[in-house]
Amino acid sequence: MTRLQKLTDFLGLKKSIVGMLGMVILVGMGERMAERFLPIYLFALGGGAIAVGLLNGLDNLLSALYAFPGGYLADRIGTKRSLLIFNVMAMTGFLIVILIPAWQAVIGGSFFFLSWTAISLPATMKLVASVLPTRKRTMGVTMHSMVRRVPMALGPLVGGMCIALWGEETGVRLAFVAALAMAVVATVLQQILIQDDQHDRTKERRGERNPFVVFNQMNRQLKNLLVADILVRFCEQIPYAFVVLWCMKTVASPVSAPVFGLLTAIEMATAMLIYIPIAYLADRTRKKPFVVITFCFFTAFPLVLSFCQSFWPLAAVFVLRGLKEFGEPTRKALIMDLAPEDRKAAMFGLYYLIRDVVVSLAAFGGAFLWKIDPHVNLYAAFGFGVLGTLWFALRGRDLAPAAKEITSSAP
Repeated sequence: MTRLQKLTDFLGLKKSIVGMLGMVILVGMGERMAERFLPIYLFALGGGAIAVGLLNGLDNLLSALYAFPGGYLADRIGTKRSLLIFNVMAMTGFLIVILIPAWQAVIGGSFFFLSWTAISLPATMKLVASVLPTRKRTMGVTMHSMVRRVPMALGPLVGGMCIALWGEETGVRLAFVAALAMAVVATVLQQILIQDDQHDRTKERRGERNPFVVFNQMNRQLKNLLVADILVRFCEQIPYAFVVLWCMKTVASPVSAPVFGLLTAIEMATAMLIYIPIAYLADRTRKKPFVVITFCFFTAFPLVLSFCQSFWPLAAVFVLRGLKEFGEPTRKALIMDLAPEDRKAAMFGLYYLIRDVVVSLAAFGGAFLWKIDPHVNLYAAFGFGVLGTLWFALRGRDLAPAAKEITSSAP
C-alpha cells in the first residue's frame, strides 16, 4: 500500500465521500459568501431587528421541519437522488434573492436556500455510515465538518470584499449570483462521483414516514443527548444572528465587513486545526468527554464576547468560537452510533427536527432580548449553555468502542 493509499484510508476518502465533500465545498462557498451578511443586507433593504430575528428563527425552524423529510427521502430514494433534489431547492432560493431586491424576498427565498445544510445532512451522514466502517465514522464525519469550514472561512472573506467593492445591497446580490453558479457546478460533480450505496442498489428501499414511530425507537442515551443539545443550542442561537451586528455596529471600535470576514476565517481555521486529531482519538475512546468539552466552549463564547470591544479581543474570542467545534463531529458520530442501523438517516433527521423546532424559539426570542439590551441577549445565552452542559455531564452516555463494533456487526 502506497503512502497516498494509506493517507486516503486513514481519512476515509472513498470515491463517494470525495464527491460529497466537493459538493459541500462548492455549495457551501456560494452560500457563505452571502448568508453570513444577510443581517446587514436586511438592514440595507429596510428590514430591522425583528426581520433579522425572523430570518434567524426561520433558519432554525426550517432546518427542523426539513430535517426529517430529508432523512426519509435519503432512506426512501437513496442518497444520490435526494441530494440532487436538495441542491435544486437551494438554487431556487438563490434565484429569488437575485431577481427580487427586497427584504421580503430574502425571507421568501430563505425557505429554499436556508434549508440546504439541514435537509442534506441526514443524507450525507447516511452516506458516511454506509460507505465507511464503524471505526472510521468519526473520521468520515470529521472530514465532512472540516471541509465545510473551508467555505465558512473563505466565503465571508470574499463576501466582505464584495460589500467593500459594490456596497451592502449590490455586493450581497452579486454574492448570490456566484452562489448559484457554484451550486450548478456542485450538482454536476455530485451526480458524477457519488454512487448509491450497496444497500440502495440491492434492497427494496423503505423509509419510515411517521416520525412518532421513529421516536419510539430512540433510546434513552440519545434522548439525554438531545435534551442537552437543545439547551446548548439555545446558548448558540440566541445571539447567533446578532454577532455580526455586535462586531460591526455595537462595540466601541466597530470592525468593517472584510475584517469581520477575517474574524470568521480565524474561527474556521481554529476548528480545522483540531478536527483530525480529535477524530482519531474519539474513534478509539469514549465520545462523551469530547462532547462535554465542546458544550463548555459553546457556553463560554457569549459571556466572553460581551467583554470584547475592539479587533484583538474579538480575534481571541473567535478563536474560542472555533474551539466549540472540538467535539461537534464526535457528537454527530455519537448520534449515528446510538441510532438503529436500519433507521440512521430517519433518526438523524428526527433528532434535528425535534432539536431545531424547539431551538427556533430561542432564535426568535433573541431579537427581543437584543432590543432590551445586547448584553441581556449574551448573558441569557450563557445561562442556557450552563444548563445544557451540566445535563449532559451528569446524564449523558455513549457506547464503549467494543460495544460499537458489536452493534455495527449485528444483523
